[in-house]
Amino acid sequence: MSKSPDAITPDLLAFLQEMKDRKEIMDCLLRYTRGVDRHDRELMLSAYHPDAFDDHGVASYEPPEFVDWALGWHEAGQTHHQHVITNHTVEIEGDVAHGETYYLFLADNIEGPPTIAFGRYVDRFEKREGHWAIAYRVCVNDLTGNYEKAPIPEEWREKLMSTGPNTWDKSDVSYQRPLVRDRHA
Repeated sequence: MSKSPDAITPDLLAFLQEMKDRKEIMDCLLRYTRGVDRHDRELMLSAYHPDAFDDHGVASYEPPEFVDWALGWHEAGQTHHQHVITNHTVEIEGDVAHGETYYLFLADNIEGPPTIAFGRYVDRFEKREGHWAIAYRVCVNDLTGNYEKAPIPEEWREKLMSTGPNTWDKSDVSYQRPLVRDRHA
């Protein structure tokens, strides 16, 4: 008697566990980027284990100090910013994983032209008590520079920036639950 193609085999269970671990590691990375871009200290901290270390070169701290430094630096220098993650590889060995994730950083500065930077987050993730988080991070900055904003006619600017609110706190539209259409707007 042959096995059913839908049978739950040890290989399938191992595959499912690996996919679950990969998803939870990606969720960790997204908690970091959303946390920093929304200035959500608790969300950003949730990406790290309490005894982790983040080496960003210009600032190297344990999570509470690093998060406070990063959020303060962005608040002092920018009006808007986004951390975008792209290519991502991760090698998982049990409860330890090593990842490399490419990032793109864009910022509208309070003074001077907007900033563009890109590089990589090189991370050691650990799963502790069933929870994946960053244990050690090295931020490799490959390039930082400035760019020129595209000219946007003033009559378009108001409409382009009319959705929101676009804020660095939990009043931002992305926290609205449920997200509903304001039929009076």
